[in-house]
Amino acid sequence: MAEGSLSIITEALDPELLIDPEVALKACQEVLQSHDLRQKVDAPETSADISPPTSSEISPSNATSPASSCVTRLHKHRPKDVSSNQQSSWLLRLFESKLFDISMAISYLYSSKDPGVQAYIGNRLFSFLDSEVDFFLPQLLNMFVHMDAHVGDAIKPYLVYRCRGSVPFSLTCAWLLGAYSSDMHLSTQTHSRGSKLRKLILSDELQPSARARGARGLHVSAAVHVSEPRSVHVSGAVHVSHRRTHQRSKSDATVSLSVTPSSSLKRTSSNPRVESPEQDTESGSESPTESESVPPVRLAPQREFVKSLLGIGKRLATLPTKEQKTHRLISELSLLNHKLPARVWLPTAQFQHHVVRVPHTQAVVLNSKDKAPYLIYVEVLECEDIETSLVPVRIPETRVRITRSVENIAVAAETSETRTGTFSVVPNYDNDEEAWSTDDLGTLQIAESFSCDTISMFSVDSITSTESRETLYIQAGDIRRRLSEQLAQTPTSFRKDPEDPSAVALKEPWEEKVLRIREASPYGHLPHWRLLSVIVKCGDDLRQELLAFQVLQVLQSVWTQERVPLWIKAYRILVLSADSGMIEPVLNAVSLHQIKKQSQIPLLDFLVQEHGPQTSEGFLSAQRAFVESCAGYSLVCYLLQVKDRHNGNILLDSEGHIIHIDFGFILSSSPRNLGFETSAFKLTAEFVEVMGGPDGDMFNYYKMLMLQGLIAARKHMERVLQIVEIMQQGSQLACFHGSSTLRTLKERFHMNLTEDQLQVLVQTLVDGSMRSLTTRLYDGFQYLTNGIM
Repeated sequence: MAEGSLSIITEALDPELLIDPEVALKACQEVLQSHDLRQKVDAPETSADISPPTSSEISPSNATSPASSCVTRLHKHRPKDVSSNQQSSWLLRLFESKLFDISMAISYLYSSKDPGVQAYIGNRLFSFLDSEVDFFLPQLLNMFVHMDAHVGDAIKPYLVYRCRGSVPFSLTCAWLLGAYSSDMHLSTQTHSRGSKLRKLILSDELQPSARARGARGLHVSAAVHVSEPRSVHVSGAVHVSHRRTHQRSKSDATVSLSVTPSSSLKRTSSNPRVESPEQDTESGSESPTESESVPPVRLAPQREFVKSLLGIGKRLATLPTKEQKTHRLISELSLLNHKLPARVWLPTAQFQHHVVRVPHTQAVVLNSKDKAPYLIYVEVLECEDIETSLVPVRIPETRVRITRSVENIAVAAETSETRTGTFSVVPNYDNDEEAWSTDDLGTLQIAESFSCDTISMFSVDSITSTESRETLYIQAGDIRRRLSEQLAQTPTSFRKDPEDPSAVALKEPWEEKVLRIREASPYGHLPHWRLLSVIVKCGDDLRQELLAFQVLQVLQSVWTQERVPLWIKAYRILVLSADSGMIEPVLNAVSLHQIKKQSQIPLLDFLVQEHGPQTSEGFLSAQRAFVESCAGYSLVCYLLQVKDRHNGNILLDSEGHIIHIDFGFILSSSPRNLGFETSAFKLTAEFVEVMGGPDGDMFNYYKMLMLQGLIAARKHMERVLQIVEIMQQGSQLACFHGSSTLRTLKERFHMNLTEDQLQVLVQTLVDGSMRSLTTRLYDGFQYLTNGIM
């Protein structure tokens, strides 16, 4: 296509029009026809041929220009009529233009019925940034599971390529594939395309190719070279370490040594280090068939870590009281600490790290009537690469001490005598004494009541070095001084409540919590130490939460792009299965229920107490944050029809922002399917009072923001619709019950109204929500049944 034609299209068209294929084709034709360029566009393509790419075309060697092989072959079965040939030409030129982004690629992949176009877009995925594709990973995997074989064949090469290069991506794919495949009938689920790919990923067969390893010139060596690690050989176990590149080049992105049955690893009670059957033939080596049951080397530690966290949640749910759950949680996390540090990480974090410790006494059980979600804080050390960076030596907590030299623990594997290999795996043992050496674990006593899931090993990286270290004991005077400083501080926390232990933990400012935990941690003096937190949930399907997270991110991006000062918080969601997952906690925030229960004062008075008088700069800043976030979430709740909006599901952060959590009831679903909450969103008298009353300037500002936000959102409606529509494919989620879910969602954008009519609509929605009787009744119902104020 001529550069002039493309520039005319680029300048004349709104990119949002190009998401819909039919609209895109028609709009491009009209633009070029108006510029008298139709004759050029209708020129036949001599090499028009798209078919599923060959293995050479989807190999990493072609990843720098993945589309080139398919672009030269647009439609293998070339249409005989001119209009079809012309349409192929239009699509090809659109796909090659700068307007074509990942959102359009996902939309065309879903809507196109042409296998050639699907194959082209599948190959084009390689040209986008990993982070761009990762956002649409739920859509890609849902299409892979529930759509036809042509779509699956187009997507699979990209998924396999990414899984070869990244353990976190592999596990995320496996977890999502399992969750989305659960909607299929049991008779077809086992042999479905999604289940087969999941098994392939978890079998650890998707190692980086031997060709890539040869190109990088890696070889197995027994020497340990910390500055440029290549391989580690300890007790016969071989592990290849490497530095991964995130740039797509003519070689694979990562390198790793495939573990064959002949190199299966084993462990004895007398020697907690990993041994190789070849070197210890007397102890009996496993046959190839037996060794296949050993967990895959690359994936096993993280899978064991996540499995143990979920196991704790399931056991907590069986206990009757909150106090019993809290004691059990602390005990189990204390036991868990004996397996750390290890090559494990928090999947909700956005940087590379290794988990070194869980401050078990800081963990809390969250409010839930039937289940036991819990919040933990996790100490991590930031690293360059999860898979290849060395895991630090475990520092025992048997004494209160300060390590005098950072160098003694900052680098693992200084000598082969002080550390085992950087990564090894052992099978689970039924006998606790057989799995762990009491010499290494000191006074650890493993309770028989704990299941084997909890005490199974993540990684032998966590084994403590026997090398003695010089220590410096803290003097009693220092302890007295620190206690005096703490008592002199103004109380910033809620009072302890046995029925709600999370209130105290959540009210404490995050910065103070980090300093306090770091000071008490044996790893706190390390330069790359960081504190993370995560909520573990069992018995809840987080797939709807993940869908809401995606929509919130799109709306957040749209409002930023359109310069509308609305504020919402899209916290990260990790789906582990159809009934479990992890959630990124909102920092420095407590629920309105906890505020009411602890302070016993109205919301406005609480903000005055926290930020100062109503005329102060601190209060006015918090009030503006309240208004901008309340307007943002009012639109979110209206568009997605978010229900179950009691005060336990609405947070207030330290800056004054309102934050809605728990999107378990959206679109077509509601608690017990009663549809009791009929208002467009929750807008109580307390909220209006904080905004200065119904006649106040800030309340008018709230309504103006809602109008601007709705106008901006409907400009980008297709971006929201495509996310929801693709996830509806094959889904049995409650939010998709009924055939009108997508249609009613589209109607709530009100594309047919003028801006003046939208202003009237916003005023109507606000008035109705302010006077909603069902909102007050639902809050009363929650107070009577669950004690939520």
